[in-house]
Amino acid sequence: MKPLQYFLVIAAIGLCCSINSYAQSKIGWFNSQAIMEKYPESQDAQHQLDNLVADWQAELAKMQNEWKKKFEEYDKKKLILTDQLRAEAEKELRDLDQKIGDYRNKKFGKDGELFQKQNELMKPVQNKIYKILEEVAKDEGYDYIFDKSGEILLMYSNPDLDVTQKVLEKLTNFSESNK
Repeated sequence: MKPLQYFLVIAAIGLCCSINSYAQSKIGWFNSQAIMEKYPESQDAQHQLDNLVADWQAELAKMQNEWKKKFEEYDKKKLILTDQLRAEAEKELRDLDQKIGDYRNKKFGKDGELFQKQNELMKPVQNKIYKILEEVAKDEGYDYIFDKSGEILLMYSNPDLDVTQKVLEKLTNFSESNK
């Protein structure tokens, strides 16, 4: 975690405690990664994703092996090929290399099929977990719940403790008084 994130988490906890100094805030945490690993719906979704990735990686490996085979053939014959045949073989290799790169981006790129499929399969599971987390927080009287699985994230906060508007008002007043 970055130093700024530590500061923000500590500041948020400090703010929670100072705002409710007359009444103690109840703070909890959970590990979303552990839940995702043990929850059957999450395991099923992950299994589907793993199968897709394995298929796509197999196809990618097949394409790369084809490129390697063509390159080895070209490399053996390049000294005896005419300029035109050498140029054609090099173009074919470049085209195949481009095709491999395009496939990799289409499947594994930033907005590729893997990202879309993860969103499609995991979003409903995550929404269900969040809904249950919110119910637990309300039932048990928690004001804040953090996720400690990776970067510390605030997953639930009691809306009655939101001071956003007060901070904005004070900022506006501060800005106007310093003009």
